[in-house]
Amino acid sequence: MSEQLLRYEQLASELAGMIESSVLSRGDRLPSVRQLSKERRLSVSTVLQALHQLEDRGLVEARPQSGYFVRQAKTSHAEPLLRSTPEAPMPVDISQRLVRVLQAGTRPGVPPLAAALPAPALLPVAALNRLYAGVARRHPALLSGGSHINMDEPALVRQLVRRSLAWGGPIPAEEFVITNSCTESLGLCLRAVTKPGDTVAVESPAYYLMLQLLETLGLKALEIPTDPRTGMSLDALELATRQGGIAACLLVSNGSNPLGCVMPDDKKRLFAALTAARGVAVIEDDIYGDLHLGKERPWPIKAYDKAGNVMLCSSFSKSLSPSLRIGFVAAGRYRSAIALHKTITSGGTNPITQHVLAEYLESGAYDRHLRTLRRAYERQVEAMRLAVSRYFPAATRIAQPQGGYVLWVELPEEFDTTRLYEQAITENLAYVPGELFSPSGMYRNCLRLNCGNPHTPEIEDAIRRLGAIFSRPQIK
Repeated sequence: MSEQLLRYEQLASELAGMIESSVLSRGDRLPSVRQLSKERRLSVSTVLQALHQLEDRGLVEARPQSGYFVRQAKTSHAEPLLRSTPEAPMPVDISQRLVRVLQAGTRPGVPPLAAALPAPALLPVAALNRLYAGVARRHPALLSGGSHINMDEPALVRQLVRRSLAWGGPIPAEEFVITNSCTESLGLCLRAVTKPGDTVAVESPAYYLMLQLLETLGLKALEIPTDPRTGMSLDALELATRQGGIAACLLVSNGSNPLGCVMPDDKKRLFAALTAARGVAVIEDDIYGDLHLGKERPWPIKAYDKAGNVMLCSSFSKSLSPSLRIGFVAAGRYRSAIALHKTITSGGTNPITQHVLAEYLESGAYDRHLRTLRRAYERQVEAMRLAVSRYFPAATRIAQPQGGYVLWVELPEEFDTTRLYEQAITENLAYVPGELFSPSGMYRNCLRLNCGNPHTPEIEDAIRRLGAIFSRPQIK
């Protein structure tokens, strides 16, 4: 074992030296695994161990069906600015405009830059299909059960408890409610802790689906300034909650959508203590927690919750398949209210899919899949940043996401991305205009791009054409 370990470390060291001395340049293809195995008289597994070590060090990247390449240098670009937000809460009215944008972005022939969806080729669809067939065959009674019986399958809950060890847990099994999606989870939490007319604090910019939920439930939104690196401003939240009047806080602390920021651990600890002390319920969307772009999975705010005040929501739609329709809430002290709303509004979540997901998680395949998926998303996000820096106007600011696979772009102040969108869609190009991430209509010079697809020549050309549109002075 020690000789095997020495051999792969030696190969990794030699390849790293060739990269650092520019014998192998950024973007160069490395010799194939088979070639390295033959030339160095090493086993294929030893060569792969060396390449995996170089991947972990950020020196090389694997490209499907192409081999291993020296990683491109990361772009250095000014980041978006932290902005002041309105001091008063306000109603939300974005749904009709948002639906139009998202529908236009999925038209045939339009590159997938709008809706934040992963490329099907990145997802383990074949493995999930096999599991569906096996579960249906072994458990035929699942098709005949009532929708309000066995709402939370114990096998899936057990796997979630195990996974919660990586979230700063373990979270007790009795906290979990299995839902039809992360969206349903967020909606159930809002119903449990608010009533129409209440105010909910949100990030600014905020994920537009969260704003849609507030709009649907008749809730007001209070925008809290959000730093592109460290997340929601604690100082602003502390000031906003001094006089009470805020029923809940709704946010994405890990891989915020659209900024991609991750709140630091110390800030999460203070956030949990502040909201508990002020009686502000916390609804935390952690759907991008497993899709971090750093080396370690960040803990959610839930890990620092001492009062059962944080409701942790997530799903597997961004990492396994949007069609699974499986989400969950780790509900803290609000579990009974959330479970009641779930029973009334939609009953139990598909038991076959719960079993499929439980088996997939138990097999260990999910963690192997995540390792590959995170690297793919990191490559795709960085390729998009490079393309934007090449083609968009000078003085454009670009976020540096720490999680997820969307990219927030801030054009110079004179641009209006809502008006420019009309021109873009006539040329079969799409994105999400920045003002849809704000109830007050801020961020009209910003846009969000989806990086969930491999950066093909078609995607590169779409960014080039968008840059050309943004460079036409007559339509700024």
